[in-house]
Amino acid sequence: MHTRFIRTLLFALVMMSMTAASFAQIGISISFAPPELPVYEQPLCPGDGYLWTPGYWAYADDFGDYYWVPGTWVMAPEVGFLWTPAYWGWGGNGYVFYDGYWGPHVGFYGGVSYGYGYYGDGYQGGRWDNGHFFYNRSVNNVNVTVIHNVYNTTVINSTTVNRVSYNGGNGGISTRPRPEEAAAAREKHIPAVAVQTQHAQAARTNPEQRASVNHGKPAVAATPKPGAFSDRAVVPAKAAGAPYNPPVNRAAAQPAAITPAVHPVNNAARPDRPSQPNSQPEANRPAPTQPSNRAEANRPPATQPSNRPETSRPAAQPNNQPAPNRNEPAQRPQAPPPSDRSQPQHTSPPPPEARRAAPEQQRPQPASRATEEKKHAEAQPKRDEKPPQ
Repeated sequence: MHTRFIRTLLFALVMMSMTAASFAQIGISISFAPPELPVYEQPLCPGDGYLWTPGYWAYADDFGDYYWVPGTWVMAPEVGFLWTPAYWGWGGNGYVFYDGYWGPHVGFYGGVSYGYGYYGDGYQGGRWDNGHFFYNRSVNNVNVTVIHNVYNTTVINSTTVNRVSYNGGNGGISTRPRPEEAAAAREKHIPAVAVQTQHAQAARTNPEQRASVNHGKPAVAATPKPGAFSDRAVVPAKAAGAPYNPPVNRAAAQPAAITPAVHPVNNAARPDRPSQPNSQPEANRPAPTQPSNRAEANRPPATQPSNRPETSRPAAQPNNQPAPNRNEPAQRPQAPPPSDRSQPQHTSPPPPEARRAAPEQQRPQPASRATEEKKHAEAQPKRDEKPPQ
């Protein structure tokens, strides 16, 4: 019982992995669409049990170009299995590749009309009956002297015939999966067999299969068997689906990122913010407007003499006018002797208010600050002289 359970679990895991691998998309997104499908004839079917797998455009990231994987006849991996072709679909910001797979029913392949029984949905090129595949001669190139299990059914193609090779996007096919195609995607799947993988690799390494070289008209459009690129039955393309010129910048898969605009750094470039009070006095600081030889005006009040309190009140002066006679501290070496300091009316200048009130002591308007300092120096000895007693 335990062994049977393990076998059942392993079988389920294998089926899930096969389904996911066969229906998985290739992890690549291309900004420009693949070329249109070339026009070519189907080579003769090589024998009973071979199914037709149509050609398609694949993409190689190493050389940044599409290349044509020729259509070919492949032996079905299991009786009753049919082939769902690969296709390209628009993924929102680029074209995404969906690989083909084998299964009991044909799933969704983008609505692309590959021809020879693949006209956008399902497959009208043949059917399985009692373990044998019967070919519809109306759409397949079959030698009836070799293959006898054939029939003739005219296929009415209701799909608009075109050579577009992708679904969605600009100019792509607008077909969406039908319910039966969605159900087929959930069935047991088998990915492309080894000969198909080798066939695609051979096309990849052949420079003549690249779209930039053949311009949509490959020299090998189809082969009688996988990998038979040199067979005499190889079929070249008769014409390109449409004139093809590869984009100049084929490597650009995504648009350039938008660089955000540069904004000022608010926290560092705005000293007037309340969070930085130390920088506020710059707007009212008088020192930058004063000459370099008058640095004494910025001294703190503690350095001023106690008998001259009026000079330590900068708030009483307007912000745009310097205090009068601020250059007086430069004359400190000429202070009167200690006996004269008892008469403060002669040693200290009157308050600024008193000077403004006395018309005869109006502040002169010298032509230059140097002239004012000279006159003040000459008048200093006279003001210090004592009147006669």
